[in-house]
Amino acid sequence: MFELLIVKPIFNLLVFIYALLPGHNFGLALVIFTITIRLLMWPLVKKQLHHTKAMRELQPEIRRIKQASKGNRQQESLMLMALYKEREIKPFASIGIIIVQIIILIGLYHGLQRVIVSPEALLVNSYEWMKNFSWLKQLGSDINKFDMTLLGFVDLTRSAVSQNGIYLPALALVFGSAITQYYQSKQLMPTDKESRSLRKILKEASTGKQADQAEVQAATGRTMRYFIPVLIFIFTVGLASALALYWFVSGLVAYIQQSRVLRQDEVELEASASSSTQKQVIEGEVIDRPNKKKTSSKKKRRKR
Repeated sequence: MFELLIVKPIFNLLVFIYALLPGHNFGLALVIFTITIRLLMWPLVKKQLHHTKAMRELQPEIRRIKQASKGNRQQESLMLMALYKEREIKPFASIGIIIVQIIILIGLYHGLQRVIVSPEALLVNSYEWMKNFSWLKQLGSDINKFDMTLLGFVDLTRSAVSQNGIYLPALALVFGSAITQYYQSKQLMPTDKESRSLRKILKEASTGKQADQAEVQAATGRTMRYFIPVLIFIFTVGLASALALYWFVSGLVAYIQQSRVLRQDEVELEASASSSTQKQVIEGEVIDRPNKKKTSSKKKRRKR
């Protein structure tokens, strides 16, 4: 089922782009494939980012709830659920897009591994109707025409570190993947000058003082900002650079998408703030006008 519903559709989308792309460069087809996947995921990405930003903005209120509950877990949970319901926030909404990304990555990995082992897999695993494409027919007659590089500069079958030594182009892609993931995580992290490191919080907790869970979660998030890029580096450094290319391009597109959503939120926030200010000014003028009429009528009475 995984092969039929996940691996084959993902792999055939890549082959479809590759077969129709002028020049038939596999690396460039992989870049276009990655951008296409990110664009198709845009509705989910946008929803996830809105929820992440909303959860980040709720941290002060969550901290107040924890202080008000005074260690009563049941009361704290009820108050948190009421807060989420009031703000229409689903705390675990972002898990869905993470699962989708992992499924796509696993499906792409399986497809690419087959092509790396044997280029004939490009034809064997394609849908029957796609085998009628002119370029796939040419590959069927001469598989040596298949060139798995990125514009002739990066051999996508090679890993950054292997028994043959270090392959610098692939290593650059691996570093690029880790760096884009770092900035992608940093973009969503709240900036708090008074925030403390996880080490200081745990050191203070070891003396017997109860740690604030909200502060612990925030500190853990800041630590994960460094941990995940390191994990990606370790994971991709020994794999074919095709996967590192996918991760690098996906990270770049994700950073641009996040920038757009966050910028839109700031514009909407400023617009709502200005509209509320104008409303207050108008209401103030409406209140002042009747008072002015009353004072003018009193002056007229005095003159009479």
